[in-house]
Amino acid sequence: MLGQDRDVDGAGHSAADTGSRGVAAARMREIEWKYDAPPGGPVPDLMGLSRVAAQSDPGGQELTAVYYDTDDLCLARAGVTLRRRTGGDEDGWHLKLPNRPGTRTEIRMPLDRDVPAELYSLVSSRVRGRPVRPVARIQTRRQRKVLLDDSGVSLAEVVADDVSAQGLGDPPTSDRWGEVEVELTGGGVDLLQSADALLHECGLVRSERASKLERALGERLMNARYAATVTEKKALSTAADVVCAYLRTQRDELVDQDPWVRLDEAEAVHDMRVAARRLRSALQAFGRVLRPEETGRVVEDLRWLGQALGRARDEEVVAERLEAALAQLPSDLVIGPVAQRIAEYRAPHEDTAPAAPTDILDSRHYMSLLDALDDLIEAPPLASDADRRATKLLPKLVGLAFRRVGKRAADAFTADAGEQRDVALHATRKSAKRARYAAEVVLLATGDVAVERTIGDLKDLQTALGDHQDTVLTRYAVHRMGIDAHNAGENAFTFGLLHERESEAADVSLDRGRQVWHKATRAKRTRWMR
Repeated sequence: MLGQDRDVDGAGHSAADTGSRGVAAARMREIEWKYDAPPGGPVPDLMGLSRVAAQSDPGGQELTAVYYDTDDLCLARAGVTLRRRTGGDEDGWHLKLPNRPGTRTEIRMPLDRDVPAELYSLVSSRVRGRPVRPVARIQTRRQRKVLLDDSGVSLAEVVADDVSAQGLGDPPTSDRWGEVEVELTGGGVDLLQSADALLHECGLVRSERASKLERALGERLMNARYAATVTEKKALSTAADVVCAYLRTQRDELVDQDPWVRLDEAEAVHDMRVAARRLRSALQAFGRVLRPEETGRVVEDLRWLGQALGRARDEEVVAERLEAALAQLPSDLVIGPVAQRIAEYRAPHEDTAPAAPTDILDSRHYMSLLDALDDLIEAPPLASDADRRATKLLPKLVGLAFRRVGKRAADAFTADAGEQRDVALHATRKSAKRARYAAEVVLLATGDVAVERTIGDLKDLQTALGDHQDTVLTRYAVHRMGIDAHNAGENAFTFGLLHERESEAADVSLDRGRQVWHKATRAKRTRWMR
């Protein structure tokens, strides 16, 4: 995997150089604002900005970039750019992935003739094995100034670009324009905002385009976007319209998270698993809208993906809980090499280690799942009630899922303490999760505050029972550690103490779950499902 970003507090430009398959790669967080400007114009003078004490002129650059994409421009449509650039001091292959508006992460690799395998992997969930070809060539004549604070530290780079672009489609196109960019190198967003006000006074306006490539592709990109979204523009009136719109959103989220999982970004695995669960829950809850006999294989593949990505998560949760609990104990109650045993538990073992996320995402199984999701969304297997009015049918189907939660909760909350209750509580949590995600589909159709309130109730129940399940896993693990310590001739007192504290935490989370469910089942909160 490529390395994690090293974010600089308040800064917009940071880097981490790592090795990936023996090749050096640099990963940058890019925060820049673009402005439309006349071709050949000068670099704006921003010396009046707060904190800017001086500016340096590192000289002009002549840059040539060839952009690569599939024939249907799947990367450009998603705001992703893949280019081979020469000239200046950043020769090489650059892949830019959008974060939030105005922010992108750029992964750079050394100059080579072909697209590096590492970069192709990061877009593989979009290109699906298809070749990427040159789609545009952009030549830029760049003037630069670097804004410095009173210590000589770089705050931002301001550039004026004279751009000549050729679209390499059929027929080929050409265009020329100017633009100004302000990119943070050490300053904060407040510097961008101040620069924006000053540039606005100079008659410059923010560009509507996120990249030069958007303008270079012009009408070709507009047509590709229209073709990809024409089915999404219909009114969400029928049950099938709403369910498919929800599936499309979660499919897109799954694909969006793919490169971040590969880059080992914090929470990316969690977010991808949540998207998989939401897809699965919608397919399972709305069998009267989409035929289960034709969605069952996708449901099972989504379950496989969630489980495969989550196998390492349980061990992480247990280790984190135990490390936190151990840190809170007085030192005289920590007897023996307890921390070492917890660290050993966290460390993967060769014979039991789960597959790395990159191996899962590189598998044929995963790519087949993405293709199957696309097929299902583009040609949904409509069931008998697919054409019914969404606001009439979907709430009733969520009501069925909600009542299933109730049946499981009644059994779980009245069961005696022990393994059977733990299993029942875990089943209740999974049922609550499914009902919550099904309710999100209804919220898409109605926007009803009552639906939103139920979603919050189910999330609170899911959280409480999730905390309980974490105690179940942790108690089991700490019990095994205590036995191993005893068998090794160590004092197992501390493990017994940790076990007792987890038992107390289990009781607290169980009580919280009961309270949440009691609130969620009040008649006035469930009226919308009838």
